Amino acid sequence: MARVTVAVVAFDGVQLLDVTGPAEVFTTANLFGADYDVRIVSPDGADVRTSAGVRIGVDGGPAALPARPHTLVVPGRGDWRRAVTDRPLIALVEELVRRSRRTASVCAGAFVLAETGALDGRRAATHWRLAPQLATAYPRVRVEPDPVFVRDGDIVTSAGVTAGIDLALSLVEDDHGAGVARDVARELVVFMARPGGQSQFSARLAPREAKHPAVRRAMDAVGADPAAPHSLESLAETVGISARHLSRLFRGETGTTPGQYLESVRLEAARGLLESGADSVETVAGAAGFGSSETMRRVFQQTLGIAPTAYRARFRTTTPAKDDAVRTAITGPYQGSGPVTSK
Repeated sequence: MARVTVAVVAFDGVQLLDVTGPAEVFTTANLFGADYDVRIVSPDGADVRTSAGVRIGVDGGPAALPARPHTLVVPGRGDWRRAVTDRPLIALVEELVRRSRRTASVCAGAFVLAETGALDGRRAATHWRLAPQLATAYPRVRVEPDPVFVRDGDIVTSAGVTAGIDLALSLVEDDHGAGVARDVARELVVFMARPGGQSQFSARLAPREAKHPAVRRAMDAVGADPAAPHSLESLAETVGISARHLSRLFRGETGTTPGQYLESVRLEAARGLLESGADSVETVAGAAGFGSSETMRRVFQQTLGIAPTAYRARFRTTTPAKDDAVRTAITGPYQGSGPVTSK
């Protein structure tokens, strides 16, 4: 493949890793046969100060790029509202979207792309915490809150910060195949494909606050003892109204059913127990009200995309497991008497 230009947009307040993560992936790919020319540009061609306070030197403005860049990467900033009202930034991105063969965004960079209209009618991803805001601010964008990155035609959007590395690896694979992408992942000590989606990282999305006292009392009863054998009928009896009336009120007040709310509270309870304790999965399932580990596993898979055991392994501690499973997953099993290398 001929030498191709990757244009990475930088601007004051940009998240540092949104810029450097993809840039590192593309330049590392050059060690394994790729030929990416990564150029960082800013609206006025001046260096920028990132959200971390680190200054980034840039290669110039849009004139520093060829007429037809191969790939455009649009990072984001935590305060996306300031980014989308930065007219020179939006004008730069509009121009580069038109000039580039493919476009990618990282985290809140999706807001910048949406402001240009590039995401109208397209599926898109952003950080799980920002997904509702993207959907509200840009209703013509079809926001998907769980995927780490989403492809729609020649535009790829990714979730928060480190997901820009996942996105860049996928683009390297598109250009040079899985072998080169795998070499890059091993060199950078990251997963070739991140297990699961964003749901495993997100805080539980609470239902809308209920104003009706009967619904509030029902929610309080569930929250006080998630493991109790709650049913629609028992909750209705607790609050003194009919099951049918409670169900109607609950959906109108919270946007969910009593059963769905109960499951979400039990899921949150199980997550807390798995993160902080050492009890068996079966014990956690009983304590959280799931009844069996199989029921809890099914809910975890459907909601978070991973099994309870995998969730515990990822979120309980930063200390690697004794079997060093993460190293094996990234580099492959150790073979031979020499050191494990990335090649």
